Amino acid sequence: MVTVRGTVVSFDRIKGYGFVAADTGGDDVFMHVNDLLDDKNLLGPGSTVEFLVEEGDRGPKASAVRVLKPAPGLEPVFAHRRGADPDGDDMCDVLSATEFEHEVTEVLLCAEPTLTGAQILDLRKRITDLAQNHGWVDR
Repeated sequence: MVTVRGTVVSFDRIKGYGFVAADTGGDDVFMHVNDLLDDKNLLGPGSTVEFLVEEGDRGPKASAVRVLKPAPGLEPVFAHRRGADPDGDDMCDVLSATEFEHEVTEVLLCAEPTLTGAQILDLRKRITDLAQNHGWVDR
């Protein structure tokens, strides 16, 4: 497979899909959130991406999508408290405390494999408490 470069035409962060126009031309290519290698909040109309083209059930489909350049004015967005505008494009998923702790544990193990279990548990609790206080994680 050949890596293709293109521009995002549309992307719905809530529904998790959109379309990208390949620089080589042709029909727009379907893109699903499960095929992203980067944070979905970096995508918006005008974002430059590179991807592989596969044949999906309904036509061409982008896979291994990597954001090369976010759309102008688009910055990574942090999760907001529940109750904020649910239709806003700046919303992202709010994890449960258990899901968040799992993610933090994986990051800590990859970043510093010499941490002890007690150190990981202490750091994980502190980070989870911080995230809950900011509404980034459900209580």
